[in-house]
Amino acid sequence: MMAKIKIIGAGLAGCEAAFQLANKGYCVEIYESKKVNPNPVQKSQNLGELVCSNTFRSKSIKNAVGILKEEMQMLDSLILKTAYEAEIPSDDALAVDRESFSQRITESIYNNPNITVIEEEFFEINDEDITIIASGPLTTQKLQEQISQITGKNKLFFLDASAPIVAKDSIDFSNVYWSSRHQKNNGEYICVPLSEQEFENWYQELLAGEVVEIKEFEKAIFFQGCQPIEVLAKKGRKNLLNGPMSSNKLINPKTNSTPYAVVQLRQDDAIDSLYNIVGFQTNLKWGEQKRILQKLPGLQNAEILRYGVMHKNNYINSPKILNSGLQVMRKKNLFFAGQITGVEGYLESAATGLIVALSVDKFIKKQKFQPLPKETVLGALVEYITNSQHKKLKPMKANLGILPTLENVFSDREEKNLAFHQRSIEEMKNYLKNI
Repeated sequence: MMAKIKIIGAGLAGCEAAFQLANKGYCVEIYESKKVNPNPVQKSQNLGELVCSNTFRSKSIKNAVGILKEEMQMLDSLILKTAYEAEIPSDDALAVDRESFSQRITESIYNNPNITVIEEEFFEINDEDITIIASGPLTTQKLQEQISQITGKNKLFFLDASAPIVAKDSIDFSNVYWSSRHQKNNGEYICVPLSEQEFENWYQELLAGEVVEIKEFEKAIFFQGCQPIEVLAKKGRKNLLNGPMSSNKLINPKTNSTPYAVVQLRQDDAIDSLYNIVGFQTNLKWGEQKRILQKLPGLQNAEILRYGVMHKNNYINSPKILNSGLQVMRKKNLFFAGQITGVEGYLESAATGLIVALSVDKFIKKQKFQPLPKETVLGALVEYITNSQHKKLKPMKANLGILPTLENVFSDREEKNLAFHQRSIEEMKNYLKNI
């Protein structure tokens, strides 16, 4: 009789792990509490919901996240396969219609005969059941208490935020233009140009905007790659002009010149009716979001269909708790996957679901789990979050900086990045031959 596995959380990591283990013949119970105890950022009843951005970032093999996509394809990732099925135009990025994406994930999980979805809150971890905690960054309070009994009471968290979404038909296209930094197909981003004076006026409005008060027991710790726009602004104008409002390569075809600053909007659904404001995650009060955004050229009548929100992301101190198979070192039947391990990003979260499925399979078979090579992006990412030398874990996205250095010296950055890609893929091929 095959072992039964409990997975807590039907987000990207939980669904990936459930699908992989079910396809190996295991009986999987996946617990999802969103219908009985929804959190403030969840809007859909579907599984695998994307609550922040709708993009899995770059498809280019010249960067880490593009390499990670190839590695995940080699591991037959459900999440990545579904993302390509639900893909919508977004220049170099893999953006998806988030409703179509989560609906497809839901169908894949519910239609798998080896998976049972249990719509209730789970908060009783025991010593008998093989259990994967993939509850995500917004773990329920009761489960948090159970986890803290195992991992220790030292709470680790950072504050995360999402960006507003507007209706395309509410945008004044006489004041905006289409472009992209890669200049493909005349551009697939709506660009809002600002002159220096327009930027300065808007910048002052942003600085004066009222934000939602952070509770006293929560320190304002923001993940570096997802800081609210108002937090960036308070650090100085250059943080906006060199970041989410950079005009680099976004030439306005109406004037044949580069604006002082640009706000970009990216398609968010397949029927091309919704657009999210790129890099504009925020903790501004909703009324302030509307007031300040409508001061941008072309957005003066913008209809905001989803306001930006900020929330606390829970994650554990993985270097002190988990081994390279994402298994709790002092409780061998318990595993963790997803953002709660300290990875950051949709793709990275799903990728840990692949790792934990391989690890659980070996554990059940009483075989030793072989860590992925550190020369692969996924292997390097897991090595980073489980490295016992870290005094305190900081959330991490896939990046080439966590990979071992190359033997050869390259004068050209692009050539160097392609060498990283070649090495990673070769290492993954060799790994798959031997597991």
